[in-house]
Amino acid sequence: MRTNLLTSVLAGVALALTTTAAHADVSGTYDVKYEEVSTNCTSPLMYPHGTIELKVKGTTVTVDISRTPLMQGSVAKGGKVSAKSKQGNTSLEGMTGVFSVAGKITAEGILSFVMVGEYTAGGKPLCSQSWNVSGSKADAPAKAPKAKSTGPLTLMLPTMLQD
Repeated sequence: MRTNLLTSVLAGVALALTTTAAHADVSGTYDVKYEEVSTNCTSPLMYPHGTIELKVKGTTVTVDISRTPLMQGSVAKGGKVSAKSKQGNTSLEGMTGVFSVAGKITAEGILSFVMVGEYTAGGKPLCSQSWNVSGSKADAPAKAPKAKSTGPLTLMLPTMLQD
């Protein structure tokens, strides 16, 4: 009887931990930088330091990056995110693209994605490009500042121990 109770309690704890991990809150605005990994484009898109906004409804995520078609996808256990856009306009005239991101956001709000852009012009495949995207949640609570030292440590001795 005691073994069944212990097993039930352990199963309940495991379920609670799994449920918490599955619903990690990744929504918010992230301050990110883009590092180009590869391209075969003659006029590659350049992404400056900027922001990414993620909105979550259930397990569906919307990823909004300036100058990029809106991406939709899913959030899995442990903050894993995967999203893809429909074909849309890019910042270069006459060129359209399909973009996708895949990666992870930690419980501390650290984002690490790989983003891929596949471009077409006039309905024909043109080129592709990929970036490593990294950053942190812009609206994350600030860490408490470290206590400042006020100088050397002074000990107060009881009067009977003083000279």
